[in-house]
Amino acid sequence: MTNTKVIGLDLGATNIRGAIVSDNKLSNIVSRKINSDGSVDDVMEDIFQVTDALLKTDSAVAIGIGVPSVVDVTEGIVYEVQNIPSWKEVHLKQLMQERYNLPVYVNNDANCFAVGEYYFGKGNNSDSMIGLTLGTGLGAGVMINKHLFPGFNCGAGEFGMFPYLGNVLEYYCSGSFFNNVYGLDGVQVFEDAKRGDEQALKLYRELGEHMGYAIKLVMYAYDPQLIVLGGSVRHAYEFFEQTMWQQIKTFAYTKTVERLRIEVSELENSGIIGAAALYYDSEH
Repeated sequence: MTNTKVIGLDLGATNIRGAIVSDNKLSNIVSRKINSDGSVDDVMEDIFQVTDALLKTDSAVAIGIGVPSVVDVTEGIVYEVQNIPSWKEVHLKQLMQERYNLPVYVNNDANCFAVGEYYFGKGNNSDSMIGLTLGTGLGAGVMINKHLFPGFNCGAGEFGMFPYLGNVLEYYCSGSFFNNVYGLDGVQVFEDAKRGDEQALKLYRELGEHMGYAIKLVMYAYDPQLIVLGGSVRHAYEFFEQTMWQQIKTFAYTKTVERLRIEVSELENSGIIGAAALYYDSEH
């Protein structure tokens, strides 16, 4: 991996960010606001602009793109991209390869987080790992036998969609929990918890119980060696760690709990790094 230069592109609801990744180091990040209400071509032009700017400053052997959608990984087709209404079915890989004549790898953002963490973060040297992204929702990427396992429809690890307490799991296991259940702003609850506010700390302890249940589902489904927590909610880990582990310890198999590792991601710009890491996963 040393010195191999790969473009990583992170497509979000409001902007496209990219950099050239070499090992785990990033070039200057290029960012552009996207016309999310525009046509397929409008948004593609925004992606091209960022990629062109990166290639003006350096070369690359491949391009990786993370997208918030269902992806046909083999063909690089993205479907129903979140918050970009015109992107119902876009042959993203084909469009990028035709323009740049480079190998292009496309996957969803949660899978990018997992593969990035595996190659450049806490997942290094593990055989099986689950990357859980805790943001406005609950996403996951699955690494099995040192490779990303996206599933047939790129849907492996959609634990957030499991039915739970009359809703789905991500209703309770995400930064949206505070608003969904109590009508509170999650950012404010976090600030209150940092000041030691008991009510805020109590809410985080409740979040931890839900998170522990989610992790038990992950353990029953995939029995991973390691779980890495990402997303904005990871910054509050100290507030929900204890009750999360209390719930995990009710897992049926004691030895499995003893052997499980849970880490908190320290990667910055994980969307860009993870997109670039799709290249390394394909090469190994």
